[in-house]
Amino acid sequence: MSHNSFGHLLRVTTWGESHGPALGCVVDGCPPGLRLDPADIQVWLDRRRPGQGRFVTQRQEPDQVRILSGVFEDEAVRARFGGQVTTGTPIALMIENVDARSRDYSDIARAFRPGHADWSYFAKYGVRDYRGGGRQSARETAARVAAGAIARKIAPGVEIRAALVQIGPHAIDRSRWDWAQTLSNPFFCPDAAMVEVWEAHLETVRKAGSSTGAIVEVEARGVPAGWGAPVYGKLDAELAAALMSINAAKGVEIGAGFAAAALSGEDNADEMRSGAGGPVFLSNHAGGILGGISTGQDVVARVAFKPTSSILTPRRSVDEAGAEIEVRTRGRHDPCVGIRAAPVVEAMTACVLADAFLRHRGQTGYDGTPIGDD
Repeated sequence: MSHNSFGHLLRVTTWGESHGPALGCVVDGCPPGLRLDPADIQVWLDRRRPGQGRFVTQRQEPDQVRILSGVFEDEAVRARFGGQVTTGTPIALMIENVDARSRDYSDIARAFRPGHADWSYFAKYGVRDYRGGGRQSARETAARVAAGAIARKIAPGVEIRAALVQIGPHAIDRSRWDWAQTLSNPFFCPDAAMVEVWEAHLETVRKAGSSTGAIVEVEARGVPAGWGAPVYGKLDAELAAALMSINAAKGVEIGAGFAAAALSGEDNADEMRSGAGGPVFLSNHAGGILGGISTGQDVVARVAFKPTSSILTPRRSVDEAGAEIEVRTRGRHDPCVGIRAAPVVEAMTACVLADAFLRHRGQTGYDGTPIGDD
């Protein structure tokens, strides 16, 4: 009943706290024979790592991952696979915390920070780790990104990429969308002209000791038709649940999402024409999923993240004794959690799609395409 796990055939369990000695995850259900080295995971962790710019937390964590179990290598394995491979048993990953400053949180040890999960967590468990939010901290998402690195190797031919499309009130111009730009600026922004606007906005927010929200969009290309299941195994429902489980996420939409409510039936319908490999869709308002099952189009979703709740502005609250107080949160925090959310959104999407692939293969069989990317 602790609910620290998600997935079905590919099962991910995360563990650890923000200021504990380490955090990590256990990935169970990964097929055997996939090439997996720490470098395969580290490349994704480095994209999420804190301390890489003035608009993110200055906590300096190398986020070096260690693989503790679930892989094997000897001469025969190297000759056959070229290196270390998964064995089909649980893969345990660990990331040490090396730059925690617990003293920054002594002032709020008995205070409930507005906007945080302090009160709800305390109401449920009667005890809470206030150091950096403990288990509630976005630090936990490092383990998700590590798990997502493994998931990316499972779903064949699927490419997953995310971009930040809005910070505060400033949204990108979609006519200028360029995926290559997401790799050349610190915001994962696909609109080069918006980078300066966001920098100015964030500088104002940072100097004021405040915070701002954001929207991340994710796209999964190469998902074939047929993944997911109707009614209680809907691919969009499981994707939405996974994305909503990310810290500070307050809304998820698939495809046109809430904008579909303003469309007519004619406009919303994704018309089809005949193609060599099946139907060719003329639009993608459905976000690549109909009836809970993938259509073969790109799977597209967006996640809205609230402003970071840790701010310097005094906010009214209460403490554990019920006394009315004012709270100012010190420490090192992201003025916009959405900036580092893109790698997390990608990872959760990868985990959901890899699990969907394994379940689809288990129920309907598979055409023999090799699993993995090697």
